[in-house]
Parts: sequence; structure tokens; C-alpha cells
Amino acid sequence: MKYIEIFAGIGGFRRAMELLQKDSKVDFKCVGFSEIDTHAINTYSSNYKLNGEVRMNNITEFVESETAIQNLPDFDLLVGGFPCQAFSSVGKQKGFEDARGSILFSVEEILRVKKPRFIVLENVRRIETHDGGRTLQKIKDFFKEIGYQVNTVILDSQYFNLPQKRNRIFIICSRTLIDFEINSKDVIDSFHQIRTTSLKSYENVKEILDKEVDKKYYLSERIKHTILASGTKNYVGNSQIDLDIARTLTATMMKMHRACQDNYYSDDFILNDISHKLTDKEILYKKPVRRLTPKEALKLQGFDATFFEKAIDSGVSEHQLYKQAGNALSVNTGYALLHFLFVKHKIQNKLD
Repeated sequence: MKYIEIFAGIGGFRRAMELLQKDSKVDFKCVGFSEIDTHAINTYSSNYKLNGEVRMNNITEFVESETAIQNLPDFDLLVGGFPCQAFSSVGKQKGFEDARGSILFSVEEILRVKKPRFIVLENVRRIETHDGGRTLQKIKDFFKEIGYQVNTVILDSQYFNLPQKRNRIFIICSRTLIDFEINSKDVIDSFHQIRTTSLKSYENVKEILDKEVDKKYYLSERIKHTILASGTKNYVGNSQIDLDIARTLTATMMKMHRACQDNYYSDDFILNDISHKLTDKEILYKKPVRRLTPKEALKLQGFDATFFEKAIDSGVSEHQLYKQAGNALSVNTGYALLHFLFVKHKIQNKLD
């Protein structure tokens, strides 16, 4: 199956399809990808064997050229995680009033000209309820108007052997009639019936955490008073460290939010299996506590250590890698859904 990856980031879908191809008889071939962040492109280029794919770069500029669209090779599948900042709880939630919210519709001409059979898109779960559900309905109507059947499913990374609470909505569009239900339970059950995979799998965060890391990742006693605080009078959260299942990674984790938003771990937890999840804050102020390293953040998204090392060797900074990890599609979750569609149900073999 030929595909293009739009809003590619660091290629979460691409990595999922590479591994799925390795584990199954489904042949995936990338013929084009779009991404505007130069740092993400560096990470992408350093980790995938690029072989003639069309580099669409800024998708909104690419679609302005009829010639560029015509010259884009035909493809069967479009995948991508379109910008979520306009819908995320972390952002201002302006939705389609934000240019990043409406950018998805820029692919209309590509879809009308190339008519791919399948589309799989990912975004934050909050889009489901944004503007009273009208945002998601507008997206569904957009695809229906150009000939697609539309299904949605919410999938959480922690149920696909990645210890991170990460609920994401997947929008599945098909020109072929999908005559089976796509729901989270069936996708999860299908995933856990797979005998062997090439995925990286972990039961809890402890399996990901390195026992020795640079001192720069440790929190000073001074900053701990802010990070371990439960919040302010306007915002109060449950600040805890040493969680077996990590909180959702964010693109801004480099800023080190409070422990009710980001993930922090004590040496006691990492080295001695002693959790300080419920320890009094006054005691924690004296304990060695650190944040995740960018390598660990990428591993929580299903990318391996080699992926991190190749990105670093290409000159990508740790600051950018934190951002990229927070924005990425969880590889295992993408793999699970694609396996459910193209291996278990073989929708590519059904007639239009």
C-alpha cells in the first residue's frame, strides 16, 4: 500500500507501518510526507531511509500548486496527526478560529484529485467534545462530502504496552464500506492476540528509566517547592511522583510543569523500588528527584534508544526532542489500529 504522511512530526505512523510491514504480509511504501518544523524533519530524515519520497514541506503551500498535486504519486492511504494545539486542554481551544485548527481542510484538493481509499488521522481526545461536539461533526461532514465513510475511536496508549495515559481520537475514513465496528475494546483485544511484534513493550515506567543519568536532569531543592506544590488558589492538582503509568507527555515538558502535569521520579523508586507517590512533600524536598530524559520520553512513545541517538547525532537538541516526543503519535497505538484494519480485517482487499 502506498501512503503519504501529512503533519508527519517524527513519523509515528511511519515507524508503526515499518514495524507492521516487518511483522505481517502488508507492504507499506511511503511516497510523500509533509512537515514544516526543521528540527522534526532532521529527526525524521536521520531515522528513515528516504528514497524518492515527495517532500511536501508546508502542506498549505504545496496544495496551492495544481502541478505539485498532479505530480504527487498516486497513493492508497493518507495518515497524519493534524495540529492539536487549537483543541488541546493545554492551549486556548480556539478550534477552527485558530489557523492550526483549520489546516486539516487544506488537503481537500489532494483528496479530490488522488482519491486515496483510506485516511487515518489522530488528534487529542478533547476534539470530541470541543464546541459541544460541533468541531468533530464538521470534520466528519468534510470527509463525507468528498466520498468517505467516517468512523472514530478513542485509544489510550497504556493499553498497548506503553506505560503512559494518552487518550487520542483516531478518525478513520474509507471509500470502502467498513462492515464491522471499530471500538476501543476490539482494537485492544485484537492487539493482545498478536503473538509476536517488533514493537518495544513495557509494563511500567520503571522498565524505561535509566538508573544513571546526568545531574542536569535532577531538580534543585529550590525548584522542588514549585514543582511538587499542588497548585495555586486558581488551579489545584494532585502532585505526585513515581507513577507506574506516566501522565500524558506534553510538547512543553521541557518547561517542567508541576508534578500534577509532568512526570518526575525519585532515585528511591528507580534504584530501590520504593515509591514516594504518597510521601509528605517536606520529606521529598530532601530526596533526589529528577525529570524524564528525552530518550526516556521517546521510549514512552514507542521509539527506541537508537532513534534518539540518530536524532542527537544529526544535531537535534534535547529541547527539541522533548517537544517532538510530546507531539508524537504513540507508535504502539498506531500499530494496533493499523493492524486491526489492514491485517485482522484486511480492508484493503474489500471492493469499493
